[in-house]
Amino acid sequence: MNSTRINVLPVVMAGGSGTRLWPLSRAQHPKQFLVLQGNRSLFQQAASRVTDLAADDIALTPACVVGNEEHRFVALDQWRETGLAAPTLLLEPAGRNTAPAMTLAALQAIENGADPVLVVTPADQTVTDEPAFKSALQSAVRAAAGGSFVILGVPPDRPETGFGYIQAAGTAESSAVEVAGFVEKPNLTTAQRYLEDGRYFWNSGIFVVRASTWLAALRQHRPDIETATRSAWSSRATDVSFVRPDKALFGQIPSESIDYAVMEKCAGSTQFPVLMVPLRAGWSDLGAWDAVWQVSGKDDAGNAAVGDTIVRDSSNTLVHATSRLVSVVGLDNVIVVETPDAVLVVDRSRGQDVKHIVAQLQSAGRSEHNVHRLVHRPWGWYDGIDAGSRFQVKRILVKPGGSLSLQKHHHRAEHWIVVRGTAEVTNGDQVILLTENQSTYIPLGTVHRLANPGKVPLEIIEVQSGSYLGEDDIVRFDDTYGRVK
Repeated sequence: MNSTRINVLPVVMAGGSGTRLWPLSRAQHPKQFLVLQGNRSLFQQAASRVTDLAADDIALTPACVVGNEEHRFVALDQWRETGLAAPTLLLEPAGRNTAPAMTLAALQAIENGADPVLVVTPADQTVTDEPAFKSALQSAVRAAAGGSFVILGVPPDRPETGFGYIQAAGTAESSAVEVAGFVEKPNLTTAQRYLEDGRYFWNSGIFVVRASTWLAALRQHRPDIETATRSAWSSRATDVSFVRPDKALFGQIPSESIDYAVMEKCAGSTQFPVLMVPLRAGWSDLGAWDAVWQVSGKDDAGNAAVGDTIVRDSSNTLVHATSRLVSVVGLDNVIVVETPDAVLVVDRSRGQDVKHIVAQLQSAGRSEHNVHRLVHRPWGWYDGIDAGSRFQVKRILVKPGGSLSLQKHHHRAEHWIVVRGTAEVTNGDQVILLTENQSTYIPLGTVHRLANPGKVPLEIIEVQSGSYLGEDDIVRFDDTYGRVK
């Protein structure tokens, strides 16, 4: 490879929880893995954008994803669907904010003596002009190759109070400009002043910097984070698809954002100069439901609708239905979101406050903040159709070649009815094949397994009965996905 080319490591940060997009976004299946437009998730869109930066002077290495341990299989499955080269998945055992996450990527990058430019992007953003995005990011790579921090700043088109801002040293048309400072989310009056000033840009959260530069700046400004993350990294475990930092050591890392840990301290410095490249590409971070409305297609009255909906005599309203007909009449500036187990109705201007609903659900010990009725698993998914005091009914889909763990339950028995495909059932000492309309019974305490040996998805209806039906009543003996405890 030509030594004059800039080596780039694309990094997708996929560890967010997306609480302000509840009830569609849940802790176990957060917004970056949702398909809000078109047929690709936000995570897949980010992966495609950040891996499309090659040029005569820019060479890409296989990407890196930093994400939550609990989301590892959905991240891997969604990346495979893109057809892109397999990434390295760095799994955080707990959320410690973006500075430790970026440090994991930098430590991965410098393995074997390399020092690529990191292009670090959140996994939950959209752009409407991908060529413009590519051009801006390539400009940032070239600026960062010389040792600067580079951040992409979005020219504001409204007085937005939900974003942090970058204060540029001057107006920026196309080339990189020095950053004078970073400012917090403003009130409406201040945001209006920023809009009129011309030197304030929305902070996109997209960072471009050499791995060694990030580590050196972190060592200077937050040596506690740098040391603790190195310790967790040095005790990492690696298997075929995943890299896992040491869980106990990772939990000791101070939780801090990239901006607070380093960027705000480096702005205006000469040792670690910070530059900004303007991003004019129809960017949105989809941080709340109002942002989803902003980027959605609308009718003449400003209404956006997804799913089975009827909207009458309404304006500037978003209606998102996932499992049933949702009808609205006479609404103005309202968000309505329906899922099988929860409905949200909120004034569009109060979208940032949805996170308080999530906090209330969590403090009450309810499950709706954490999981959907439909729960994704590495082998497929299950949907809780009905439940009572001593029974539960699930619809289960197993992907071709997929297999549940070899397991038993102490408190429940199960009936399985095949409705599509072929099931290979281990039931005690027996292994049998079942096809459509055939069924079997798994007695309480019997070791069993469900697998799909076929080429089409397997669907079954499972009826559980017993004194306790929680998901933690599983004793695993063998598991394809490494979940044996």
